[in-house]
Amino acid sequence: MSSPVCADAGVSARAGQMLEALDAAATLPTFTGADPSFDLAQGFAVADEIRRLRLVRGEVPLGYKIGFTNRGIWARYGVFAPIWGPVWDTTVEQVDSAQTSVSLAPFVAPRLEPEIMFGFARAPVAGMDLAALAGCIAWVAHGFEIVHTRFRDWRFGAADTVADFALHGRLFVGPRLPIDRFVSEGDGDLATQLSTLRVTLMCDGRDVEEGSAEIVLDGPLHALRLWVDAMAARPERWPIVAGDIVTTGTITDAAPLAPGQRWQTRISDPRFVGMTLNTTA
Repeated sequence: MSSPVCADAGVSARAGQMLEALDAAATLPTFTGADPSFDLAQGFAVADEIRRLRLVRGEVPLGYKIGFTNRGIWARYGVFAPIWGPVWDTTVEQVDSAQTSVSLAPFVAPRLEPEIMFGFARAPVAGMDLAALAGCIAWVAHGFEIVHTRFRDWRFGAADTVADFALHGRLFVGPRLPIDRFVSEGDGDLATQLSTLRVTLMCDGRDVEEGSAEIVLDGPLHALRLWVDAMAARPERWPIVAGDIVTTGTITDAAPLAPGQRWQTRISDPRFVGMTLNTTA
């Protein structure tokens, strides 16, 4: 279902501010700071108008990112439940070689997140159990998301993050593993195999942090199921369609990025290829 054709003046103004700040790599005061009544419903209304405007200017949605699924970082950022937003043909890169480079110029205070992501073979529906949801998935991959924010010092409310593109900057999708083969080659069902993954994030050859995928709301497939149900409950009714990519949240804390770095991951399951990302100015 498409977004509404128009929005009220306050929503339109905020959506325009966010897009201008995105394009200029600029910062803004938080909406919640200026207006304490700005809540999640208003945040999603702004996000919905931004989605409409991005469609109008020719961007193509390729799926979604889910944020704040890592319970270990909730207190640090003051956001205590998942949020989500679209990803686009302008923000997604398939990295079949598992190695790529990125300029940090378009981003504001960028940070890096190692994640597990899925591609849908068919659209899921709310209320599915884990096995039924797994049956909707075509592939699984390991990759990176660059997150950034237009709000200074990474200080914001949950509603701000929804309006702020769900903090999405860029998604790098690593080599895709067909889901049927992945499950058959492993020990246990898909949810169990993914929940037991461990990922080490490294910078310039030095270990920065190790994380377990279980911290992502008990595992990436669990996070996906909770998101499908939450999406169905939203009045915006953003579509989930076959072919969509969904990335399920960071397994470590988000690591600040600077030009001239080499970021890599080491992952416990050898079926996944560790990612490498080189940063430039």
